[in-house]
Amino acid sequence: MEDRRRCGWCGTEELYVRYHDEEWGVPVRDDRKLFEFIVLEGAQAGLSWLTILRRRENYRAAFALFDPVKVASLGPGDVERLMQNAGIIRNKAKIESAIKNARAFLNVAEEFGTFAAYLWNYVEGKPIVNHWSDLSQVPAVTPLAEKISKDMKRRGFSFFGPVICYAHMQATGMVNDHLTGCFRYADLSHETPSPE
Repeated sequence: MEDRRRCGWCGTEELYVRYHDEEWGVPVRDDRKLFEFIVLEGAQAGLSWLTILRRRENYRAAFALFDPVKVASLGPGDVERLMQNAGIIRNKAKIESAIKNARAFLNVAEEFGTFAAYLWNYVEGKPIVNHWSDLSQVPAVTPLAEKISKDMKRRGFSFFGPVICYAHMQATGMVNDHLTGCFRYADLSHETPSPE
């Protein structure tokens, strides 16, 4: 396992390596998992992803196993309670955003049948396979991420700007941004490559 080549961003921290090897870039079509990434990526804004990964189980417990129906029902008292939870990022705006996003998420899911159907429609149901050989080539944002973010903002989402949107696309496999030399690149590249 240790002789495998990986994307350099994951370093050697076991939690980060496992996330890279098992999750990042794997297509996610499960609504609860997509909502989990929306909550976690909103919490991550301005922080490192590793900081959030280390608190992931705490978030799972604090946000009802990422059940958007339960999160959408949280009120001001719950926000105050969550602000006392040292296991999560105690930022009131981010906590309120998770609740607001749960409500928007449910509205989108109702309109499109599932949230996954809404999101994956932007890539015609198939991951975009990029061909980056160096981390410096990987964009932080793309025109498609800007388009999705703008529409989600219009639908009531917050803490989901274009950069966070693109990170969400990468994490949930809408985009394969593993470097071509990474062992996961080939594993996740069986889809027809699409330009972005």
